[in-house]
Amino acid sequence: MTATLLDAMRAAGLGPVKDIDLTGDGKLRRYRVEGDKPGSRNGWFVSYSHPVAGGAFGSWKTGESHTWRGQSTRSQTPSERAEIQRQLKDMQHARAAEQAMVQEAARDRAKSLWATAHPATNTHPYLQRKHINAYGIRRLRDMLLVPARDVNGTLQTLQFISADGSKRFLTGGRIVGCYFAIGKPVDSLLLCEGLATASTLYAATGRAVAVCFSCGNLLPVARALRLKFPKLRLIVCADNDFKTPGNPGVTHAKAAAEAVGGFVAVPKFPEAQA
Repeated sequence: MTATLLDAMRAAGLGPVKDIDLTGDGKLRRYRVEGDKPGSRNGWFVSYSHPVAGGAFGSWKTGESHTWRGQSTRSQTPSERAEIQRQLKDMQHARAAEQAMVQEAARDRAKSLWATAHPATNTHPYLQRKHINAYGIRRLRDMLLVPARDVNGTLQTLQFISADGSKRFLTGGRIVGCYFAIGKPVDSLLLCEGLATASTLYAATGRAVAVCFSCGNLLPVARALRLKFPKLRLIVCADNDFKTPGNPGVTHAKAAAEAVGGFVAVPKFPEAQA
């Protein structure tokens, strides 16, 4: 069991830095993932050894999770199948409880960093390169801080943008359904993926914009905002990823708009028409 679970963790890019106890006792444990900074314990796993070896593992840093099941040469009895289902539920509850604690810690950290930071100005290298304004964001040393709040206004996490444009979030912070708002909506609200797009849209249209941070978060944010603003016109402004197979920017934007009875705006580029 141990080697197989360890192989699965390594194959997913979540192998431990050093040997860890993979005893299948159903308890959630955390560990340092290879490549993470010393002292961190972003990795987690839960495993069982009976009646069938299995478990789950993931990373609070990346937000990913995986399930694993060992090989079995025989079929399970009804009581064993029931036990496996119980174990699955226990794993889900253990992960949910740990996730709640991790997200609470991220909220506290975000609140502290946001309070320490100062309002950003347009002199930041990233803003200058993108030719955008510093609408409501802050700066801490050389990093821009973009707040991600839920529909109730609670600060859940922060996005950090460096001078070279690289981005990261606080480890373990909640991002699903959270967004950064620029302006106040009147009759419509624009949704988009990133800060640069949002700032450009706001400067060009004067309409409020919600930064969703990724194409995968467009749908959760759209649904949350539809509940908050049932009569508002929602317009999802897609990233036209025409060079990427499946064009995820447009695909996710259309799905989000359709789910909330909204509209889609897609930028057109000459090379996309070729």
